[in-house]
Amino acid sequence: MGNIISLALEDAGLPVERRLQLGGTQVLRQALLASQIDIYPEYTGNAAFFFNEADSNVWNDAETGHARAAELDDAQNDVTWLAPAPANNTWGIAVTAEVAEENGLSTMSDFGTWIAGGGEVKLAASTEFVSSPGVLPAMQETYAFTLSPDQTVILSGGDTAATIQAAARGTSGVNAAMVYGTDGGVAATGLVVMEDNEGVQPVYAPTPILRSEVLVEFPSIAVVLNPIFGGLNTETLQELNGRIQIGGEPAEVVARDYLTRIGILD
Repeated sequence: MGNIISLALEDAGLPVERRLQLGGTQVLRQALLASQIDIYPEYTGNAAFFFNEADSNVWNDAETGHARAAELDDAQNDVTWLAPAPANNTWGIAVTAEVAEENGLSTMSDFGTWIAGGGEVKLAASTEFVSSPGVLPAMQETYAFTLSPDQTVILSGGDTAATIQAAARGTSGVNAAMVYGTDGGVAATGLVVMEDNEGVQPVYAPTPILRSEVLVEFPSIAVVLNPIFGGLNTETLQELNGRIQIGGEPAEVVARDYLTRIGILD
């Protein structure tokens, strides 16, 4: 997404200095607030932690979560949130394509009903995913299912690449995996992410955020980026991330190819 932003703004004739791979969320956030960088892609759900509102249900809805993040950052930090992508990189459960097709599974409600009815599932996940009250226990409560200890395989760490590969390969009978919504390995391995149709998990919609004074100086930034991010749905990001994470292509090459495909670049 950083490359998409850079390439698109450069093509629009704006002066761009790239500082990609600068660091994690906290590094980027502090750099933005200190005026060391001007723009970067953030997730709406992270605003719950920036502003100590993690207990609020507002973050579980894409539209209201984005609006709250924009409201708080504008008031406290003079930071503007542009239009979000219609994607969600939150925690989820994915099953193999075979399991999804054979049992008509596309949502967590489907998944819960299937398991409650005796569906044979084995989930690869991290300790945090399984034990944290806001993740699997919250899903089980909302979608009325229970996974017994022998229906879970706990993998050390929180690496979704490992859980995805376990499901794709059927390791130890695993046919479901803890994932993030836009994981590149999902599309590459043919897994199907169950839609969190009751909104149990916070929505993490990718959104360009920037210092408001920069937007005042260069208002065309929003004109350029809003329609581009409007096309970055979950499936598209899975595909692009898969080319990088699984196919090994450079991120800039994938970003340039995507922008060319949608008619932004020649």
